[in-house]
Amino acid sequence: MLPAALRRWLRRPKRSDPRLLSQFFFADERVTQVVAEINGLDAELDPQQYLVLLNQLHLSQAHLLAVLEQIMEECIPTQRHSRDYLVKFPEELLVGNLGNHMLFAAECLLAGTFLEVEEADGAQLRPQARKLLSSLELVRTVLREQSLSQPSFYPEPVQAVLVQFDRLFAEFELSYVSSMVVVKSPEEIYRQQEIIVLFCETVGRALRLGYLTQEMIDGYEPLLMFTIPRLAIISGLLIYPEGPLSLERSPDQMSRVFSPFYNLLKKIRDLLRVLSTKELCLLERSLCTAETDPCDLATPPAWGAAVAREEPSPPWGLLEVTHATPALPSGLPGVGDDAGTNWQWSSQPLGSSLGLDATPGACCLELRSRYSSTKDMLHTLFVCISGVADQLQTNFASDLRSILKTVFKIIASQTEPSEEPNTSRGHHLPEWVPDSTCSQCSACRSPFTLLRRRHHCRSCGKIFCARCSPHAVALPHYGQLKPVRVCTHCYATHLLPATRCTWSQ
Repeated sequence: MLPAALRRWLRRPKRSDPRLLSQFFFADERVTQVVAEINGLDAELDPQQYLVLLNQLHLSQAHLLAVLEQIMEECIPTQRHSRDYLVKFPEELLVGNLGNHMLFAAECLLAGTFLEVEEADGAQLRPQARKLLSSLELVRTVLREQSLSQPSFYPEPVQAVLVQFDRLFAEFELSYVSSMVVVKSPEEIYRQQEIIVLFCETVGRALRLGYLTQEMIDGYEPLLMFTIPRLAIISGLLIYPEGPLSLERSPDQMSRVFSPFYNLLKKIRDLLRVLSTKELCLLERSLCTAETDPCDLATPPAWGAAVAREEPSPPWGLLEVTHATPALPSGLPGVGDDAGTNWQWSSQPLGSSLGLDATPGACCLELRSRYSSTKDMLHTLFVCISGVADQLQTNFASDLRSILKTVFKIIASQTEPSEEPNTSRGHHLPEWVPDSTCSQCSACRSPFTLLRRRHHCRSCGKIFCARCSPHAVALPHYGQLKPVRVCTHCYATHLLPATRCTWSQ
């Protein structure tokens, strides 16, 4: 019988062999080579070379996992462990090579290092990490032997070890991420889908009423990040009261996005129900433009035009303040308006025209009597609705971003992709550096982690952390007419001062 080393040399596949097991052989060999170099190096004597080898190890492991993923898709496509749990993860964690980070985290846990997790959580995760890495070593051994014998065949023992590794990897991934961030429950995912439906219905209604335009949707107008949640609050409370903002439910039955505002939403709903159709239209139009006093919109501006935003201080207690009841002018069913206002309050509240349980007449007058004028009442509603929507942006930014991203995909016009708009100007797009080839920021050299994400500069194509690519400018020569992310170097060196000034303003 031939020695193992000689047999390995004789049966060694060719580098040009396109079969996955042959590709795995060389990817595995590269990982083994880099690990051997790291083990033979004194990090204290040559720290720079040690960092270079760590980077090479990260890239070679990423390549190994990528080939292994292709092998599992080819060998055990129907036996893969379910990855449905990925929908529970925050959107920002699904960008980049999550699998390679999980492998690195398992190695750190086994070495007693706790990265991004508490020590108690790390101690509980260590047994899973040990099983995962042991399974990976078994997979590497089995696939190496198979690549030297029959690179086109996956016998049952090979399939068995792949199924076990896939299951252990999925279990560790879910456990590790759950220890770092809040993972949504199935109930919360369903409630978020209800919110997506509400937002889509809201946008559809706003388009029909002329509050928004399809061009604003297709252009991903930044103002819509504020407009859509504001209008959705009114829709959820007044137009679709059986939806996700139904206040007949208890707070713990609502989505966690809206449940903190349960009591305030009840007060907003009660006040919305006493508005006339004209008053509601005025309120909604003011919410569509910017944070402007509704009473300043007697002559509505061109909707969708840019309006400077101001940050008001939300008077959360305004709905609870009882103003002195003014003298009622004769012949009017409600409280008199300011001298400068021309609106007439409807004798019938809006709720009745919408088929809702309208606020009784006496209660309607009592609610209106708390405010000195229509202007005061609409301003209170404006500030409180805007305040709730802005709090969503602050406290649930990831959830709201995911919801709006889905809404835009559904509502946006389906157009054919343009044919390389940049070529008409004679400029070619920069070479896009693959995520798998870069493990640290190209500027500050900080290593990328699950929380320090990769970002491509649209001007040079290199990868940076968020701190080193904080600017957004238009790149007309690349066909990018709207602001896109660029790194600090390109922003300061390659872009014209006039362009930087215009977009920064």
